[in-house]
Order: sequence, then structure tokens, then C-alpha cells
Amino acid sequence: MDTFLISTGVVAVAEIGDKTQLLALILAARFRRPLPIILGIFVATVLNHFAAGWIGQQVAGMISPLILRWIIGLGFLAIAAWALVPDEMGEEEAQIKPYGAFLATAVAFFLAEIGDKTQVVTVALALKYQPLWAVIAGTTLGMMIADVPAVFVGKWIAARMHILRYVRFVAAAVFALLGVLALLGVGG
Repeated sequence: MDTFLISTGVVAVAEIGDKTQLLALILAARFRRPLPIILGIFVATVLNHFAAGWIGQQVAGMISPLILRWIIGLGFLAIAAWALVPDEMGEEEAQIKPYGAFLATAVAFFLAEIGDKTQVVTVALALKYQPLWAVIAGTTLGMMIADVPAVFVGKWIAARMHILRYVRFVAAAVFALLGVLALLGVGG
């Protein structure tokens, strides 16, 4: 039980203010379907954290922190540039089938978690604590505790679509800052 509780707490705290919280907010505003988004976050997190934990137990320390820092930093800068491109969503486009929101969320979250601090934390927890299933269950619950409220905030924002014009600029600025900080090695 200690492994589960430690994993939950560490990831819930690590996820606060993370890019995936912003992603949850943006996806909820875009798709306006909280349940498929929450399920997509859950599935992506289980798969990503299982892979991270398993890999962490198998090949600890094989990736250079410097290389990882550059990959993450450049990735954030690319996402910042992408966020500046206005969304061409029309009102009829917002009516997307539930599996469309689910698939988009699952894929986006899985990819966003690659090299993320919560994935690194999952690797570290899997190295230190056993059994692996308790680590994964805990890290997944921690992600859900942090990201599900962002989904409901995003749904609230979607009802006020005029706000979304500004969200992309804020998102671009946040991702650009994260990219620069990662390249400078801050927080790593």
C-alpha cells in the first residue's frame, strides 16, 4: 500500500502545472466531451507509465540526461510554434463522435508524456518500489487527480469560446518558456 500511496502523491504533485494539464484543458475546450477525454487520459497514462516503469526497470541510466534535455526542449519549442497556428474549428466541427475525442486524447497524452517529468518520476519509482503494478496504479491515479479537474475547466471555457482566442497565445508562451528552460537545464 505504501508503494501505491507514494506513487499517487508524488505524481499528483509533479503534475500540477504540467503541460498535460494544459493539454487536458485544451482538448476539453476543443471536443466538449469530458468522459471520452477522461478515458483517453486514463488509457494513455496506464500505457505510458507501464512502459516507463518496465523500461526503467530494464535499462536504467542508458539515456543521457543532456540528450533527453535537448529532445524535450526542442519539442516544447515546436509545440509552442504549433500553438500559435489558429484553430480553424467551425461550430459544426465541434460535434465529434465520442471515439474521436477519445482517440485524439489518448494519442496526444501518450506522446506528451514521453520524456515528461511524471514519466521520469514513474521510472524512478519503479526502480525503487515494488511491485510494478502498484507503482503504475499509483502514478495513474496521481495523473487523474491532477488532470480531471482541468478537463472540467476546459469544458467551462468552451462555453465561452471567445476566451479560446487568448488560450493559444498563453499556451504558446508556456510551451516556449518550458522549451527554453529545458534547453537551459533548469529544473532538470
